[in-house]
Amino acid sequence: MENRPRVGVVVFVLRGKSVLLGQRRSSIGDSTYALPGGHLEFGESFEECAARELKEETGLDIEKIEFLTVTNSVFLENPKPSHYVVIFLRAALADPLQEPQNLEPDKCHGWDWYDWNNLPQPLFWPLEKMVQSGFNPFPID
Repeated sequence: MENRPRVGVVVFVLRGKSVLLGQRRSSIGDSTYALPGGHLEFGESFEECAARELKEETGLDIEKIEFLTVTNSVFLENPKPSHYVVIFLRAALADPLQEPQNLEPDKCHGWDWYDWNNLPQPLFWPLEKMVQSGFNPFPID
């Protein structure tokens, strides 16, 4: 493995006061709940990456994509130490009635909507860290 940071893009897909989360099947954070997303590809904007990854993972289409924050996460635990710069975006469903599908069952146990004030456990640690800091992905009314 190369010893250089990779760029990840994840998206808070919001519906009412709920957020879309999937349970990971991965060497990093296995069985934890995480946001949809993936690796930024060469020449891609953050918004294009978020829309592509969400479509590949869930079949959902999004709109009103906005930048929220960025984190610098170093995973030192085995089996694969890694360093990620993660771009966090927020988006709305293009069709509010559309439901997520699990299009990558080898990477995710399934997707569902979770109330922000009653999130499932355990959360993927970068997301857990954000929640504990008081971060709120919802627009201020």
